[in-house]
Amino acid sequence: MHLEILGRQDPAAPTLVLASGLGGVAGFWQPQLAALSARYRVVVYDQRGTGRSAQPLPADYSMAMMAAELVEALAQRAITRFGVIGHALGGLVGLQLALDYPERVERVAVINGWLRLHPHTRRCFQVRQDLLLKAGVEAFVRAQPLFLYPAEWMAQHQMRLAEEEAAHLAHFQGRDNLLLRLNALMRADFAPLAERIQQPVLAICSQDDMLVPWSCNGELAAALPNAQQIAMSWGGHAMSVTDADGFNSLLLQWLNRGEAAPQRAAS
Repeated sequence: MHLEILGRQDPAAPTLVLASGLGGVAGFWQPQLAALSARYRVVVYDQRGTGRSAQPLPADYSMAMMAAELVEALAQRAITRFGVIGHALGGLVGLQLALDYPERVERVAVINGWLRLHPHTRRCFQVRQDLLLKAGVEAFVRAQPLFLYPAEWMAQHQMRLAEEEAAHLAHFQGRDNLLLRLNALMRADFAPLAERIQQPVLAICSQDDMLVPWSCNGELAAALPNAQQIAMSWGGHAMSVTDADGFNSLLLQWLNRGEAAPQRAAS
């Protein structure tokens, strides 16, 4: 698995692992690196089956496998205690890590995630799956920004979107891998297990997320014993990109509070 260690390199540095969503690649976190690297050892990685970690995935691929392979890759680099910042799928990987490896995970931030898949999100995923299977990779990639970004932001960033589209087409993870990762994501259900997650969790969402209704954020936070929820008013599913400064500020505030008592009120 391709993994990069950025920021502080001293052994005492607190470690944050940044886990991307369905796209799976480390480049998603570029808007956060400067804000985090001065104070943390920051780990970014291309998830198995994507980007520079391209390889065929097993037919029974699961969230538990995603968590296990990340723990193994970190252990190979002597990283055995860390926090997780995860976007959508990456946030669920963080929850899975907290369940399966509680002695290793210090805290988890879940960005536009969920406790169990919402019917609207399932419908969106099924539409994207149909686009891939019936219209092909190009149609799938071209439609992706519609689920990620607010309309006005897209209109103002046409050149960037064109560059992203070309990059995604050139480095597409492959139909089979994407479908296996998507199916693992859609099967994930943390409702029966949420009370076992004792680590501090930040559930942060954007209220204008077109893919994941923001009510999912409150449901997730309410089910966890030690969670805080924050709702940003704007930014879409990828608000860590579209409003990076606002997102980074909120994330750093939560990190600064460290092991503070849980808070459930939305900000």
